[in-house]
Amino acid sequence: MEASSPRSLLGVERSALGRRWVARCDARAEVEALAIAQLHGTGDVLARVLAGRGIRADALPGHLEPKLRDLLPDPVVLRDMEPAVARLVQAVERRERVAIFGDYDVDGATSAAVLAGFLRDHGLEAVIRIPDRITEGYGPNVPAIRQLREEGADLLVTVDCGTASQEPIAEAMRLGMDTLVLDHHQAPETLPPALAIVNPNRQDDLSGLGHLCAAGVVFLTVVALNRALAERGFPRRDLSDALDLVALATVADVVPLVGLNRAFVRQGLAVMAQRRRPGLNALLDMAALSGPPQAWHLGFLIGPRINAGGRIGDAALGARLMTTADPLLAAPIAAELDRLNRERQVVEQAAVVEAEALAQRALHDDPGLGALVFGDPDWHPGVVGLIASRIKERTGRPAFAFALDAVGGGTGSGRSVPGIDLGAAVRAAVAEGVAVKGGGHAMAAGITVPAGGLPTFAAFIDARLRQAMADRVAVNDFPVDGTLAAAALEPSLVATLDRAGPYGQGNPEPVFVLADHVLTDVSVVGQGHVRGRVRSGDGVTAGFVAFRSAESDLGRFLLASRGQRVHLAGNLSLDRWGGAERVDLRVADAAATLRG
Repeated sequence: MEASSPRSLLGVERSALGRRWVARCDARAEVEALAIAQLHGTGDVLARVLAGRGIRADALPGHLEPKLRDLLPDPVVLRDMEPAVARLVQAVERRERVAIFGDYDVDGATSAAVLAGFLRDHGLEAVIRIPDRITEGYGPNVPAIRQLREEGADLLVTVDCGTASQEPIAEAMRLGMDTLVLDHHQAPETLPPALAIVNPNRQDDLSGLGHLCAAGVVFLTVVALNRALAERGFPRRDLSDALDLVALATVADVVPLVGLNRAFVRQGLAVMAQRRRPGLNALLDMAALSGPPQAWHLGFLIGPRINAGGRIGDAALGARLMTTADPLLAAPIAAELDRLNRERQVVEQAAVVEAEALAQRALHDDPGLGALVFGDPDWHPGVVGLIASRIKERTGRPAFAFALDAVGGGTGSGRSVPGIDLGAAVRAAVAEGVAVKGGGHAMAAGITVPAGGLPTFAAFIDARLRQAMADRVAVNDFPVDGTLAAAALEPSLVATLDRAGPYGQGNPEPVFVLADHVLTDVSVVGQGHVRGRVRSGDGVTAGFVAFRSAESDLGRFLLASRGQRVHLAGNLSLDRWGGAERVDLRVADAAATLRG
């Protein structure tokens, strides 16, 4: 690992993506890395990765081996947990009909499955209702509430939604159906009239658990419910089997992988590797994952397939797959989700090309835009979040994409960059009357604008975020954990780095540079990916891939650099194929060397 200069790593002041490369470890972290290596025998590479993420030597054992028994709080620290559990106990004892209303994404599907699975173990077959994204939109709605009541539901539990659903929950209460909300989205000051609202992000909750996804909140609820039922003579259940679902939701919903969330993912991946859940097992097979699942698999391979149902197909497929105990039923559902995901990719790709052209034109006209806001009547409502995500990735600034209706209104999704709170901006737009409804969290938000309201919303969001974006652009640094040669890309190194995982939001995956290597081969493969090989000075070669980059500045740089000396920065990826293991670099940035 080479030391960085005081100004930039390897002299890279402006990379292919316009960034300055800097060492993640500052002088203080270097001292801490030395202490970690000496006291715990981790080796220099892992020690620097840990120190660069703020881990101190005295806290290392608990960080490397996060245990639920050490990190799981008493669930009653969450506001309204006690009345929520008391009402669920009553439902179990009275054999009531419970309706679970979830969101149409991974977090909603898994949250519903965790709660439904626990209730099933106690003899209650809860009905799960997932709304159609296009005809019903996000969250509970009055017609659905009335239908559930007509079907005999005594208790309504909303998961990953409901915190801002004033009218639907008021209707449920009017119909005599008690309502519990288990959610994590940022909450308005005035809450709906539910019997209990368990949400660590409500403004009067002091639990400090606002980093949980909805499945994490549901799991804590089930922990408390398990304890309460045991006190009343019911058998205590082993809840560890549900951790595979909690891990999946935690990664897919891009919540910070810190504290309790790290334990959820670490132990959930171990449960998932046992392949005991038929639905997940079928989905792992569809994704051609033969080895132990890793955190990035959940976000890039498994999560998108589950989300595909809610985006362009049957929104209930994901929850149905997660709850089925029959492998014969799971296989066709997984196959349908895989088909829908491929269809979604085609729909998304065409829209992203259009959005990128709009983004380039907008930034050319106004480089200081605080956020990019686009809409098109031909864009499918199910892929606007993905469009926004792709534009955010390729421009480095917040982006919104809208599926517009015939009168110029419509629904949209936004994706943000670290340090810019999109959820707060959207709530402000609603409060100012610029948007009809909206909500979310710092990194993602959903919103509806009225007829002809897109230009007004675009102006509002730009004015609100412009200064924050300017401050961010002024310091466009790309943190790097160190430099390596091709010969170092061995499975043993990946195994060593995995000790500090799982990686994700809040615990960034290590970034290494293959420094001063000759780019010997490069081509476009698959859906716009750039793949190739580089050779170090000692003749050792290594493979690399830059996903979805062919039309980006990064992809164009790589394709134009065949035969040249380059620096490639990215994450290490272990690829298992044909019984063999190899390590590739997933390229995140690149730069020309300063020598010939």
